Amino acid sequence: MSYQYLFKFIIVGDQAVGKSCICYQFLKNQFKEIHFLTIGLEFGAKILQLGNKEVKLQIWDTAGSEKYKAMTRQYYRAATGAIVVYDITSRESFQNVTKWIEECQQQGKQDMIIILIGNKVDLEIQYNIHNINGDKFPYKKDRNLRMKRGYILLKQVQRIIQTLLKLSHRQPQKL
Repeated sequence: MSYQYLFKFIIVGDQAVGKSCICYQFLKNQFKEIHFLTIGLEFGAKILQLGNKEVKLQIWDTAGSEKYKAMTRQYYRAATGAIVVYDITSRESFQNVTKWIEECQQQGKQDMIIILIGNKVDLEIQYNIHNINGDKFPYKKDRNLRMKRGYILLKQVQRIIQTLLKLSHRQPQKL
């Protein structure tokens, strides 16, 4: 299939926050309940419409484990956008968001668009760190940083990726 633009997005966050699930939902339009931990890096691609143009979107799903960090760092450089994911039931993953955003900003392109997603909202009733503790994400104003609460529903994953694609289209990698 032919396309006119290529976008590369990287998905980062702590281990077991749902990065692979988001990637799978976007690529396959299905929800997969059981995922194995990503070892190193996984990759997927999809052809999409952006206005009247065909674009190819590559999604790089990184391992959240510290031991794979050196291997995955090189993939930040080529990324147009980043999706930073945390688990709304995990205080630790929320506290590590700043570290992931800083890594995107240090390792990635200067104009990389970053979207923050609070994942696993289907478990919100059980335990939600924001409701229980009133946690807020402390971030400085940055035109390249957007915040969203991610929903496990397929249409929401598609919408989040489309939002990042639209925000990123200002700096596409033309073929």
